[in-house]
Amino acid sequence: MPLDRFVLILVVVIVAAALTVGVAVWAAAAFQLPAVALAAAAPGLLLAYVAWRVIADRLGNAEDDYYDRTPR
Repeated sequence: MPLDRFVLILVVVIVAAALTVGVAVWAAAAFQLPAVALAAAAPGLLLAYVAWRVIADRLGNAEDDYYDRTPR
């Protein structure tokens, strides 16, 4: 992997993490949530999003459809 691509990925990840923390702090201040609830909600929401994307990809991907290739 070229160094410029690695640095770009690193910068994007750091900026995304900073934005995530900023939005979480803003949400905690706006809704007056305790820190423990926010700490538990953030990973839970991320896991729910990843699960949603995996399920949507499995249901909508015609290339991975095993039963479509069965003889009728």
